[in-house]
This record gives sequence, structure tokens and C-alpha cells, in this order.
Amino acid sequence: MPRLENCAWSCSCTARGRHKAQLRGTAAGPGTTTATSSSSSTLNWSQHLVQRVVVLFVVGAFMALVLNLLQIQRNVTLFPDEVISTLFSSAWWVPPCCGTAAAVVGLLYPCIDSHLGEPHKFKREWASVMRCIAVFVGINHASAKLDFANNVQLSLTLAALSLGLWWTFDRSRSGLGLGITIAFVATLITQFLVYNGVYQYTSPDFLYIRSWLPCIFFSGGVTVGNIGRQLAMVITPEAWL
Repeated sequence: MPRLENCAWSCSCTARGRHKAQLRGTAAGPGTTTATSSSSSTLNWSQHLVQRVVVLFVVGAFMALVLNLLQIQRNVTLFPDEVISTLFSSAWWVPPCCGTAAAVVGLLYPCIDSHLGEPHKFKREWASVMRCIAVFVGINHASAKLDFANNVQLSLTLAALSLGLWWTFDRSRSGLGLGITIAFVATLITQFLVYNGVYQYTSPDFLYIRSWLPCIFFSGGVTVGNIGRQLAMVITPEAWL
């Protein structure tokens, strides 16, 4: 009998040990799954962020190269002779700087929308984004091609076109605020560069630059912001960031 009792007690302890081990395994399972899922989500988010940065940088650099070349050909912007003689007839640092700025602005727009709790869903399709880019290029083209009696008329016309671009393709408070902020900061940076002789504008009428330049920066900020928002929806539709 003592042997049977010892055997029964041993079997009971073994069963309880297995049960506890199963409970520990079950308890650890969800935690392990959650950690793995979190790590995978972080990796995917990083990959999506890099993709958006690369696309925005390339778009910003390309647009800067093309639009700056237009300004140079119309003698609106003047660079030193050794710069004009280069392959792209533009300063080498312009496309990288504009590409970096485009990446920052393109990421900032959807981020601000998310923090304000106002996801931008007005005309969220690539066709609308392409039309916005076309209008922005047209505004920049008008700044170099149109001839007005004075710069005030040109500046007012471009300001109206820029606000029209925002109203047509954006209409958000965050877009308006960021566009104005971008125009202000970019204008200050341009004033600093021109003041230090990096390049210059013909017939400056607003300190060292042209008075319509903030309108170009505003419309450019709205355009890049729309590209950034669309990329945020397409590449990371679940996060908006």
C-alpha cells in the first residue's frame, strides 16, 4: 500500500507540473506573438518611411532642376558664370537642397494632419495630385513669362493663383498654415543666400528678391504636401504617417 500511495502521489505531482508548464507556455504565447508582431510592424513602418523619403526627395530635386532652369533661361535668376557653364545650367546644390526640403515638407503635412486629428481626404487621388503639380508648374512658368506693367500686379496675380491652387486641391487649415510658414521660412533663407552673393535676382523689388517669390514657395509647399499626403495613404494607408 505505501508503494501504491507513493506512486499515486508521484503521478499527481507530475500531472500538476505538466499543467503548470502548459499554463506558463500559454501565458507566454500571446506575449511572444505580440512582441514579434510589434517588431514586424516597426520594420514595415521604417521601410515605408524610407520609400516615402526617397520618392519625395527625387520629386523635389527634379522639380527644382526643371523650374530653376526655366528661371535661369528667362534671366530671372542669375548664377555666376562658372555655374551657368555646367551641364544642367544650375548650381549643383539646388536640387539636393530642394529634394531634402521636399522630403521634410512631404512628411510634415500628413504628420500634422494626424496630430490635429483631421485626416485630409479632400480629392485624395493621384489624378488630383498630378493636376496640382501641373498648376504649380504653370504658376512658376507665369512668374517667368508674364509681363505686367509693374511687379505689384504680377505679385497679386500669382498670390491669387496660389490661393486658388490651395482652395482647389487642399482646403485644409493645416495646409494653409504650413504653406504660409514654408513661404516665410523659404523667403528668409533666399534673402540670406542672395545677400551673401550666392546668386541674385534681376530687378529685385522686395529687399534682395522678387516680391512674387513667396507665392511660389507657398504653392510649392501645398503641392509637395499633397504628394506627401497621397504617398502616406498609398504606402501606409493604415497609419497615415
